[in-house]
Amino acid sequence: MSENVRVRFAPSPTGALHIGGVRTALFNYLFAKKHNGTFVLRIEDTDQTRYVANAEQYIVDALEWCNIPFDEGPGKNEKFGPYRQSERKDLYKKYADELLEKGWAYYAFDTSEELDAHRKDHEANGKTFIYNWHNREKGRLVNSLVLSEEEVQQKISAGEKYVVRFKTPQDETLILEDEVRGKIKIETNTLDDKVLFKSDGMPTYHLANIVDDHLMEISHVIRGEEWLPSLPLHTLLYRAFEWESPKFAHLSLILKPVGKGKLSKRDGDKLGFPVFPLEYTNEKTGDVSRGYKEDGYFSDAFINMLSLLGWNPGTEQELFTLEELTKTFDLARVSKSGAKFSPDKTKWFNQQYLQQKTNEELATLFLPLLEENNVSSDAIYIQKVVSLIKERAVFVNDFWGLSSFFFEDPTAYDEKASKKQWKETTGSLMEELVSVIEAIEDFSIENAQTDIKGWITSKEIGFGKVMQPLRLSLVGKLAGPDLFEIMTMIGKEATIKRIKNAIAALS
Repeated sequence: MSENVRVRFAPSPTGALHIGGVRTALFNYLFAKKHNGTFVLRIEDTDQTRYVANAEQYIVDALEWCNIPFDEGPGKNEKFGPYRQSERKDLYKKYADELLEKGWAYYAFDTSEELDAHRKDHEANGKTFIYNWHNREKGRLVNSLVLSEEEVQQKISAGEKYVVRFKTPQDETLILEDEVRGKIKIETNTLDDKVLFKSDGMPTYHLANIVDDHLMEISHVIRGEEWLPSLPLHTLLYRAFEWESPKFAHLSLILKPVGKGKLSKRDGDKLGFPVFPLEYTNEKTGDVSRGYKEDGYFSDAFINMLSLLGWNPGTEQELFTLEELTKTFDLARVSKSGAKFSPDKTKWFNQQYLQQKTNEELATLFLPLLEENNVSSDAIYIQKVVSLIKERAVFVNDFWGLSSFFFEDPTAYDEKASKKQWKETTGSLMEELVSVIEAIEDFSIENAQTDIKGWITSKEIGFGKVMQPLRLSLVGKLAGPDLFEIMTMIGKEATIKRIKNAIAALS
């Protein structure tokens, strides 16, 4: 691709960044990096009624954690700044005025009450009210298409509230191009005349978005499919301004794990998984929402999972580094249909990434958990513990529950397992076993295994009669890695102590 690729992620700072938004940012990032382009962050805060003060910083922090930071944006390489639309509001009126002068837009003075009355009147007659070509010049609507220039100026001078609407052309067939969906055919007579400039002096998304994309030299607009209905208007706006249009790509929705529709926070709350990358506390309401980071997910596993929601690499490969994703990503392989989110598959990705990490890395990540439980140990020992338990872990947070017996004696014994495995004769068998262990001079895995198994064989009893109570004694439950690994890890003295503790507690 020879042109200078510039893409933008343009969220509204109204709350936490949904994973659907993160995926949009990711696809923009991957496309930019593949083509040696620029990934721009723009904050679209024209709707001040929904603005939340801490949301912008949350967006920046989320992109950083996901390892997809923006190249250009608020406070960073401000080549085309400012990057907050609220700081650019003075320039939008100029472009609204330009459209008015060219005849592509008009003033509309209709009040909300008047428009509501039109809607109700249409509904009573089984129709839908649309403000467009079929009624805008018939005199029932109050706009500059039916008023004289003098009347318009009188209303403006008198302080009457107005909006600026786009004048959609009549009787035209638009052929639109989308990088994901191909050709789209739209009849302009079905479109309404959207408001471009509001009565509060702020532009709507439609005007601000087009003006900013042009001034920031955006080459490709990659955004969610919820903006697909706006594509005809945006295409017409580029024509009206006589600007070259960027290429558009509309991404399909991320769908609920069960049922139909778009994935929402409510789905996460109901099924027990986060829908935001980071934990978020809403400054206005005080509500706290869970985040993937705080739930123990690795950012690279999270990003890998997101990349495959709505994009197919064309191979059976599922695990990708960010560098591999950058090389492989192609808009041509982005799906037109929605992608169903799977909490279980998301956990699977995290488990795969956990297994790929070295024991040294995992031991370092395990340290804070050990400190929380007032446990200290040398690095080599912790690495050995991690090597024995990591295959059964999905998160680093699972490590303590899987390995506490390596660091401290069990304080309780699984009740169900105890009733099943600890019989009347078990106590005396365990006492004999203590004698066998005491006699092992070199307490290695090989020696312990040979002597204990030899003793069990000589007594002509089933291995389960000894090994299951032994596991219960050492671990407190019937779980954990190889018993002889556990015994030699905790040492001969601790092994004997734990067996005696179990005898006293269970016999």
